[in-house]
Amino acid sequence: MGWKDFFRKKKGDIPDPVKELVLSNLKVGWLVDFDEKTWKVAACHYYDWGMGDLAYEWQLQSYNETVYLERETDDEDCWSISRKIPANSLESKIFEHIRKQKDPPDKIVFEKTVFFLEQMSGGHYYKDGKEPGRELLRWDYADETGKKFFSLEQWGEDDFEASIGMPVEEYQFTDILPC
Repeated sequence: MGWKDFFRKKKGDIPDPVKELVLSNLKVGWLVDFDEKTWKVAACHYYDWGMGDLAYEWQLQSYNETVYLERETDDEDCWSISRKIPANSLESKIFEHIRKQKDPPDKIVFEKTVFFLEQMSGGHYYKDGKEPGRELLRWDYADETGKKFFSLEQWGEDDFEASIGMPVEEYQFTDILPC
């Protein structure tokens, strides 16, 4: 064994724990800083949209606030952060439209912003990553700038959830700490 072999990584070596501290590896109980706050990972879920199309979601809590960090992978990772909004804060005609037409309206106005329908998805939601998945339909809207989005989820005949959010970049999240 030469002196260069001494510094080479050997098969079976212990992995570098710092390299594991990346956003996509967040686990329940871990801490992460975002938007000048420290957030605790309260839950990890995922969506299966079919044909191998998965999206991962982390529920983050800071004091009295809860947000959802989502990662979708296409050619690259796309990150977003959202918060749930009470369905009763939306116009009831949105839900009436869905019930009657079996589709949502093409545009929705929320907090003085107009959102336009971009895509519809059907899939399964795995709470805490556990089987069985729960069926859902989701409609994604975006404002004209692409800097805000609005999502509607239908979980049954009359069970709706809504959220509002924005795209984020991985570098905006710092100080990932496992517990």
